[in-house]
Amino acid sequence: MEWLWTCGGTSFGYRDGDNLWTHDGRHVGHFIGNEVYAADGSNLGEMMGTSRLVTCKAKIGVVRNGFSPQPSRTIATTHHDYSAYPMDNGYQDFPRPGAIPDCGGVEVPIYRP
Repeated sequence: MEWLWTCGGTSFGYRDGDNLWTHDGRHVGHFIGNEVYAADGSNLGEMMGTSRLVTCKAKIGVVRNGFSPQPSRTIATTHHDYSAYPMDNGYQDFPRPGAIPDCGGVEVPIYRP
């Protein structure tokens, strides 16, 4: 389990294997390499360094196969926010945990080009 923050310093949650979980226990993303995608397959962003999440503006709109979120987990630990990291041109801060829709562990459409 690897705890993660947005590039802006907001405590987001953690990576467990190839899955991204919010600090409140929702399964909101799946990693493909360094990139992370939402349940509907839309690109949320990518890893910057070892513990920060950032969104590349050029990849907004990129869609991969979606996934069915796992049921929420109970989280007993929280982490404080940190100071922001500078972002390169063409990048923006990763969405805050509350900005990513909760699919409630239900089946979502799978996009296959």
